[in-house]
Amino acid sequence: MSCSALGRRLVACLLNISEARRKDLVETVARSAITDIKGEKREGVTVLNIFNDSDYNRSVITVVANIELITLALTLAERVAGTSAFLFGWADSPQHRGLAQRRKEIGWFGKVLNVSNIKPDIGSQPTRRYGITGVGASPYVMNCNVTIDTQDLALGRSVASAIRESSPGGIPGVQVMALPHEGAVEIACNVESVHGSSSSHGEEQWPNVSIGGQTFCHAPASLITARVAELIKHHGVAIKGTALVGFTPRECRRLAEGAISNGIGEFWKELRRVHM
Repeated sequence: MSCSALGRRLVACLLNISEARRKDLVETVARSAITDIKGEKREGVTVLNIFNDSDYNRSVITVVANIELITLALTLAERVAGTSAFLFGWADSPQHRGLAQRRKEIGWFGKVLNVSNIKPDIGSQPTRRYGITGVGASPYVMNCNVTIDTQDLALGRSVASAIRESSPGGIPGVQVMALPHEGAVEIACNVESVHGSSSSHGEEQWPNVSIGGQTFCHAPASLITARVAELIKHHGVAIKGTALVGFTPRECRRLAEGAISNGIGEFWKELRRVHM
């Protein structure tokens, strides 16, 4: 996701890592985004937020930087031993295959991932020790997780199927799975941007973002929540809550402008103080 701020273009990165319980380690990873190999502070970069999910032992780190710093991603495989990656979205040129399609192609959803059969786009042949990383680009992406008050995973999967973009009547830009989570079921959605304005989708107003003269929009969390509520009410099930991982484009720009202008690299600490 990119936007213009302080006379410069910015890029936001949602870095997903398989660790949440060792928060010191997660914060070490976050700090590596705002310091160079000598440990000195990078200019024009901030970590806006760290989301931890201890149940699934995963974290999402939101990094925003001057778009010039995106060239750092190209050296990842060279600097970090064992790194290999597949590309998706705008990073997968010229095919621009989506994340779900790329995951299917490498067997991501199988019970056992056979890394020896994967051909990476970047880096060395994947190994079980280091795995493989997905690297993609999109005008906008967020996670919208709706928790329903039941342990009926079959119901959750039925709901996920109904709102998935690829299903008839599904929500454009929404990729979704149903997962058991903290004694309930989580309808975990990846929400990507789609080309065009909200008026072309015949729903409530969708947030818009303009990039390179093109307009994109994304399904609002309120719409996803309402669709889930409609599907489960006939089963006597209610929604426990909706959690967003990420920011709207406007909110991202506003927070990043303030953080970068004031040289705040560890903005996630400031965010905690604002929201607690």
